[in-house]
Amino acid sequence: MRWYFGFFLVSGFCSILYELVWLRLAMAQFAVTTALVLIVLSAFMIGLGIGSLGAGRWVRRQTQRFPSLRLYALVELLIGISALAVPRELALGRGFLERVDTGHPLSLPFYYILAGLWIGFTLVPWCACMGATFPFAMAAIRERLPQNSTRSFSYLYLANVLGAVSGAAVPLVLIELRGFQGTLRVGAVMNLCLATSAFLLSLRRAESPTPTSESSVIGAKTQSANRWAYLVLFGTGFTSMAAEVVWIRLFTPGLGTVVYAFAMILGLYLSATYLGSQFYRG
Repeated sequence: MRWYFGFFLVSGFCSILYELVWLRLAMAQFAVTTALVLIVLSAFMIGLGIGSLGAGRWVRRQTQRFPSLRLYALVELLIGISALAVPRELALGRGFLERVDTGHPLSLPFYYILAGLWIGFTLVPWCACMGATFPFAMAAIRERLPQNSTRSFSYLYLANVLGAVSGAAVPLVLIELRGFQGTLRVGAVMNLCLATSAFLLSLRRAESPTPTSESSVIGAKTQSANRWAYLVLFGTGFTSMAAEVVWIRLFTPGLGTVVYAFAMILGLYLSATYLGSQFYRG
C-alpha cells in the first residue's frame, strides 16, 4: 500500500502544480479576471468528474480484466504529456480569438463564451485523465491487495490531498526559479516517473487473489442503497467551489497577484481538507 500512497502523494502535487500554472497561462492568453479564474476552475473540476465517472464505469463493466495498474500508468503518462501540450493549445486559442476579434469585434460576454469553450476543450480531456487515476488505482488495489480495498479511497484521497497541499506552495518557488515552462517540465518528469514505477510494479505478481464476485455484489447493493449520498456530496462540492471563488474575489485586492492569492487560498482549503480526512481515518 505504501507504493499507492507514494503514487497519489506525487500525483496530487503535480495536479495542483498544473492547475496553478495553467491558470496563470490562461490569464496571460485571455484575461486577468475573476470570470476567467472561474472558467479554468470549472473546466478543471468538470474534467476530474468526467474522468472519474468514465473510468469507474469502465472498470465495473470490463469482462476480461486488463491490469488496472497498467491503466493507471497510462493515464499518468498522458497527464505528463499534458504539461507540454496545454501551453501550446492555450496559445492557439489566443491566436484564434485575435483573428475572430479582428474581423468581427467581440462583445465581452461573447468573448468569454469563446474563451471558455476553448479552455474547456483544452483542459477537460487532460483533467479527465487526472480523474481516472482514482478508479484505476482503487481497482488495482482490489485486484492485488483485496484485504486493503475497503478503505482504499480514503487512503488514496489522504495521500492526494497531502501532495496537493505541497503543490499549492512549492510550485510558486519553482516558477520563480525556472519559469512556467520549466515548472511544467518538472511536473512532466514526475508524472513520467509515476507511470514507469506503476508499470514496473504491475509486472510483479499480486500478493493475494482477486476477491470473489460475492463482494462485488455486496458493493453494488451498498452503492444502490446509498444513492442519496451523491446528492450530499454534490451539495458539498458546489458550496466549496462557490466559496473558493468568492474568497479569491474578496482577498485578491489585499493579497495581490491573482495566482499567488489563489495558491494561498487553495493551500489553506486543502490543509483543512487533509485534517478532516486524517480525522476520519483516525
